[in-house]
Amino acid sequence: MFDMKSFREKVHSIVARIPKGKTLTYKEVATRAGNPKAARAVGAIMRTNYDSAIPCHRVVRSDGRPGGYNRGASIKVALLRQERLQ
Repeated sequence: MFDMKSFREKVHSIVARIPKGKTLTYKEVATRAGNPKAARAVGAIMRTNYDSAIPCHRVVRSDGRPGGYNRGASIKVALLRQERLQ
């Protein structure tokens, strides 16, 4: 049985540790959280995250594109650019 609460906590923990200027894909986060087929679930979890300690903008699509962001895709791109420059 899949425990979504436990998976959500694992995802938050993994994403919280992504350093500035670095990214992981949704699939990489899902794999590290124990379910490599749950990339869409990671996206759903990130879509509902408003905790600034969990930098969900650092999770990107496998094809290199930024993907969605609950504060707007252009803000996600700007944040990623800013972090890479620091």
